[in-house]
Amino acid sequence: MAANVKQGAIKSKLDDNVKQGSVKPKKGPMKRLAKYGLIFCIPFVAVFLIFSVYPVFRTFQMSFMNYKGFGKETFIWFDNYARVFKDTLFWDAFLNTLKMWGVNIVLQLGLALLLTIIFNDMKYRMRGLGMFRAMFYLPNLIACTSVAFLFKTLLDWKFGSVNQLLLASGIISQPVNWLTGEGLTAQMVVGVVGAWMWFGNSFIMLMAGVQGIERSYFEAAIIDGAGRWTIFTKITMPLLRPIMLYVAVTSLIGGLQLFDLPYLLSGTKGEPGRSLYTAVFYLYDTAFKNNQMGYAAALAFVLFLIISVFCGIAFKLMNRKEED
Repeated sequence: MAANVKQGAIKSKLDDNVKQGSVKPKKGPMKRLAKYGLIFCIPFVAVFLIFSVYPVFRTFQMSFMNYKGFGKETFIWFDNYARVFKDTLFWDAFLNTLKMWGVNIVLQLGLALLLTIIFNDMKYRMRGLGMFRAMFYLPNLIACTSVAFLFKTLLDWKFGSVNQLLLASGIISQPVNWLTGEGLTAQMVVGVVGAWMWFGNSFIMLMAGVQGIERSYFEAAIIDGAGRWTIFTKITMPLLRPIMLYVAVTSLIGGLQLFDLPYLLSGTKGEPGRSLYTAVFYLYDTAFKNNQMGYAAALAFVLFLIISVFCGIAFKLMNRKEED
């Protein structure tokens, strides 16, 4: 008993000394190694700050300047932003971007949903899902330059295989200039090619979401005599809303920044007024061809704000549907 009291007094005194700072507590092996972990994080943090964070702040700073990318920088405050809202060429280019993205997202999500319904049908379970996943995802792995070269060759006005096939079958009487950059035809081509590239990614996302749904829901619906359409609209679609929201928002963010595919497919290299002239295309020309870095920086931030507003509206609509 006395020994226990003595040990308790020693422990109490040691705790008091630790609190007062006269005795430092021993560090465990994990705490001793923690500082080395922080050292290994320094390269990533440095690269992230230099190549990701700093360019954002620098671009924001340039958006208030009259700056050509070289020479003197002059602060003009909000003049660049006021110019953006009066720039009809930018808004025409933004409307072109919306049209191409609209064709893309309708085909991309529609085809992905159709394939999800087919491969998830419990009555007619299809084999070889892994093989089909790889096959559908393959276009997403091909470089955009290669995809553009492929479709530019297929859709060539004089020697393209598509025109030759349509002429031989009698569907058209003269060759169609698919990629002239005039009218809605070229925009639809870009939208279809983009959907072909990305529908496999959306399909894998939706299939993962469907496979995460409790199977008992589908089994109970089949036992109760529910048809495929009822199962899809009453069970699958409501539970897939978060995944669909993710696919739609990421597609929107990428679609409104569309540049490489129209640039590579455009036979006119996207001259102003052409239907393949996108918002980022205009930003690129402003910055690197016209040497108006300050105005291009303002365009970039206006585009960022537009994308943020669109994403906020999408989240709001989706949350309202879930509450209903």
